[in-house]
Amino acid sequence: MRILDQYILSRFLFNFFSSFVILMFIFIFQTIWLFIDDLAGKGLDIIIIGKFLFYLMPNLTEKVLPLTVLLSSILTFGTLAENYEFAAMKASGISLQRAMLSLIVFIVFLGGVTFYFANSVIPASEQKIYNLRRNIAKVKPAVAIVEGVFSDFEGADMNIKVDKKYGENDRFLENVTIHLKSKTKVNSTVIKAKTGELKSSESSDILQLVLYDGHYYRDLEKSSTQAKNNYPFAKSNFETYTMNIDLSEFNNVDMDEERDTETEKMKNVARLTKDIDSLKKDNLRIVGAFSKNIQSRVGAFIELPVKDSTKVTLNEDMQEKYATTVTTPRDTVRPDSIKTVQNIVDLYQDWQKIQIAASAKTNASNLLTSVQGKKNELNKRYEIFNRHILALHKKFALALSCVILFFVGAPLGAIIRKGGIGLPMVIAIILFLTYYFIGVFADNYAKKNVIHPIIGAWLSTMIMLPLSIVLTKRATADRGLMNLDGFVEFFQKIFKKKENDSITTL
Repeated sequence: MRILDQYILSRFLFNFFSSFVILMFIFIFQTIWLFIDDLAGKGLDIIIIGKFLFYLMPNLTEKVLPLTVLLSSILTFGTLAENYEFAAMKASGISLQRAMLSLIVFIVFLGGVTFYFANSVIPASEQKIYNLRRNIAKVKPAVAIVEGVFSDFEGADMNIKVDKKYGENDRFLENVTIHLKSKTKVNSTVIKAKTGELKSSESSDILQLVLYDGHYYRDLEKSSTQAKNNYPFAKSNFETYTMNIDLSEFNNVDMDEERDTETEKMKNVARLTKDIDSLKKDNLRIVGAFSKNIQSRVGAFIELPVKDSTKVTLNEDMQEKYATTVTTPRDTVRPDSIKTVQNIVDLYQDWQKIQIAASAKTNASNLLTSVQGKKNELNKRYEIFNRHILALHKKFALALSCVILFFVGAPLGAIIRKGGIGLPMVIAIILFLTYYFIGVFADNYAKKNVIHPIIGAWLSTMIMLPLSIVLTKRATADRGLMNLDGFVEFFQKIFKKKENDSITTL
């Protein structure tokens, strides 16, 4: 058995590492194709591009590893079944589970290594990628300008948005919008132009941004506190406007410089657990404070008086001693004549009723605006909260998915009894795409709070779990992938029962 275990393990490891290398190259080329617009033609050093791809490899492992386990297990057990080696094992009294024992031990070990990888290596690589892309954007400002969104130039205190970049090194811009920040980091100046051009020299630390056919708008500072209700501004049109951006601060950049900014993908389990607790408390605090603010503004919810816990209960003698003699006869209390809101409004004159209605409408509109703004803020905060929960559970789900996909691929290979790259590759890709796309949709729904983040992290893995159990049972019993005879017998029994019932009624 030791020789047999070594033989099966060696075949599996050969298929595993060869599949991993091939799939990693495929995913790397796919990543290069996705980032080709950001990397090509920007004058980046080959070492920088190599660093970017090297730091990206651990992140790709999250996708490559489950597919590798699935494919290598199908290839290994499909080849063994195709060469009738499994038939010889079963004839010798060796079951499928016993033949899989050495691989089960290896896969469990691989699951532990995968969890360590997801908890330590992937967060570090995400941090490296983030820092490298930020530093590249500082060295090459054209790379930092993304089409269709506002790109932030921290050193120059400006935001720029363009609809399109084209030409050599993306130097020509279309529909340029620029926000210049004041000393207090307020966007006080807006510049819009139909076209623009970036001009720079390797020997110069000055980047020229030349704008054509545009408009300039700037909010002016108020000269005195008495003019607080005035909003002075300056506005002009231009045919050509040149902006000089000092790149001396940008170009003195270390590509390995670390930054403190972190996202959920850059954190390990301990940090995620701590941040989830902090985010939950902050969200509850914000919701509670906003709820009290709305209640005080509405004025419709009166707080109940709190019972005094220090109040002393008097006995009958003390009650008679300290009792007050001032009482109000029950008959002298007049009933409240105000029963509805309309009764209150009728107390005022017509012109006052109009003012009350307008004031109520304005207050209601302001409240709805505040609620809508706070709703958008809370949605973003809860999305961040959901992302942290999702990232935490995906670390565990990734490790378990390797084990479950092995129990999908190994019995499936024994059932189809086909080795090589053809049919096993097709089946493995179909199963992996099903697993991957279910995970993608579940992630998106979990981030938007449509489903719970824990369900979003585990859904694709839990769907594969019953499939692995069914396939393992069928492979152990030496059954085919689909037992059509069982369906035929089931329907035959149903029709036979109906015929007997009809004969009985006749």
